[in-house]
Amino acid sequence: MAKRILVVDDDAQIIRLIRSYLEAAGFVVLTARDGDSAMHTIQRERPDLIVLDIVLPGPDGLAITRWLREDKHLAAIPVLLLTARVDDADRILGLELGADDYLTKPFNPREVVARVRAILRRTGRESPPSPILESGKLRLDLDRHLLTVNGSPVELTPAEYSILQTLMEYPNRAFTRAELIEKAFGFAYDGLERTLDSHMKNLRKKVETGSAPVRHIETVFGVGYRLREDAS
Repeated sequence: MAKRILVVDDDAQIIRLIRSYLEAAGFVVLTARDGDSAMHTIQRERPDLIVLDIVLPGPDGLAITRWLREDKHLAAIPVLLLTARVDDADRILGLELGADDYLTKPFNPREVVARVRAILRRTGRESPPSPILESGKLRLDLDRHLLTVNGSPVELTPAEYSILQTLMEYPNRAFTRAELIEKAFGFAYDGLERTLDSHMKNLRKKVETGSAPVRHIETVFGVGYRLREDAS
């Protein structure tokens, strides 16, 4: 059964971004935008893990963490804190109150997924296995962080891997450059739009190999890029 993750943040854009990545990773996502709604949802739904912003309307993330750890029926639910503050005091206090981990904004949404999986493993609440993405002769093993093309392993840079994973998660979808950057790198990768075309050129060289190369990645003129699902 898929694990249920509650995402609590007063920023609708952050909730939408984290939700899309967690759902793509196989999780069921619940959401709340203030402390009171979060506490009500926790009591009603008993999620497997909470991604919790510190600064919230109503009870804040630290108050909610304290409340969780003092309730014997809820105390075992893991908490991943999010904070935009640079002051170490909040992070230290959150960990002292019983949070399992924290991330500082801005963050890469892929790291949120990785932290969620790591916490679930560490606390004995295993997350669903990472999927294997396949398209034509491309096979991307997310657990092993490994791309094979026609059965042969191909090394990618971190940027190339993130771009290809995003394209393979949404086959046949035409991404603008800005959309592809947001999906692949989230908030924490500034200035990539200027170099995206160079990454795509290098990526194509690696995935479109052989004497009769297959055009997996297409340029959509006036838009951006897409991955052809029917490439073979």
